Amino acid sequence: MDPQQGTKPGFRNDGHEHESCIEDALARADALCRGRGVRLTPLRRRVLELVWGSHRAVKAYDLLAALGEGVGAAKPPTVYRALEFLMGQGLVHRIDSLNAFVGCPVPGRHHSAQFLICGSCGEVSELNAPSIDRAVARQAADSGFAVSRQVIELHGKCPRCTAPPPSA
Repeated sequence: MDPQQGTKPGFRNDGHEHESCIEDALARADALCRGRGVRLTPLRRRVLELVWGSHRAVKAYDLLAALGEGVGAAKPPTVYRALEFLMGQGLVHRIDSLNAFVGCPVPGRHHSAQFLICGSCGEVSELNAPSIDRAVARQAADSGFAVSRQVIELHGKCPRCTAPPPSA
């Protein structure tokens, strides 16, 4: 389990220090890109910072709005290129059902993640369950199917949204 997460698999607890979470994600991204000899340009870094701004999926046009308007402001193709770079480096994931993006808590290694998406608060949490990957691959192979891309998105409610309200 990621140390930034809480006691429930995949979801943060109330003691989560989000500023440290963002700083850690950016430091991991800097090191990973340096190690691979690719450039984490200021714009790419800023887009990644905005994606990590919460643990909710963020849409490209929301990123564009956050980057500002006016002379020299980012245009949609620029934001999409930055997101493509970040996805290519394994720093962010695309949440297909929401057409949005989330930061990857375990960058640097190829993996097929599963996503828990809270329909109440919008928080998205990444699971990394190799047993699920193996089960999907086994079932697909038994059917004679060759998987080229796997996306598993589970929609429901997170522990905070399903918890009973505190009694007075």
